[in-house]
Amino acid sequence: MFDNLRDDSESKPFFQDESGESPSSLRASLPEPRRASSSSSGGRILGMTAIQRFVLSVMLLVMVCVLGMMFLLITGKIGIFF
Repeated sequence: MFDNLRDDSESKPFFQDESGESPSSLRASLPEPRRASSSSSGGRILGMTAIQRFVLSVMLLVMVCVLGMMFLLITGKIGIFF
């Protein structure tokens, strides 16, 4: 069953293109991707302004603190006394 597998794969292509063009000619016809330069980003990291990054970092800090307190309450390391 597997004796002529390599020969079969080299003799005929697995996928037939409808256009009949080779993959190298299709790749050559694609436009070159544009690369963003650091000067054109305008001081943005990940497409966010400084205020947006600050708000996300504060939200992350609050979430970590809340989850840490919940973990300490669940494990019994701290307790709430009324």
